[in-house]
Amino acid sequence: MLDDSDRRLLRQLQADPTQPVTDLAQAAGLPLATTYKRLERLEAQGILRGQRATIHWPALGYAVEVSLRITLDKTNPRAFDEFLAAAREVPEVVEIQTFLGRVDARLAVIARSMSHYQEIYRDRILSLPHIADIEALMHVATVKNQQTLPL
Repeated sequence: MLDDSDRRLLRQLQADPTQPVTDLAQAAGLPLATTYKRLERLEAQGILRGQRATIHWPALGYAVEVSLRITLDKTNPRAFDEFLAAAREVPEVVEIQTFLGRVDARLAVIARSMSHYQEIYRDRILSLPHIADIEALMHVATVKNQQTLPL
């Protein structure tokens, strides 16, 4: 599926996704036209899904980050869909993951302070449908946040 040229392109993109395509082509050792074609193919194959900005929430005043592990009451066949739809509407929920096992979902919640978090928790999180259990994990430090793969 991927050849060495594709891997070189992906390594360069992981290192600096904002670099101009001309610089990318040069760093990967490919002609510019070939680089454009390969990038289009990698996008068409769903390997490249776009670029995004990474926001450092504390720099914007969001000093509290909490991971909520949610177990749903699955006696209702629509529990997952209704919970996820409602959770998507909470602005301070910045990530939602689903799982197989005892924990059904994880919500990453940001807040400006502990009192702001308590307000979000009481007013928005506890009103989400079909919650059977919640475990809150307060974020203390990020030890590793590697966004690249060895290609």
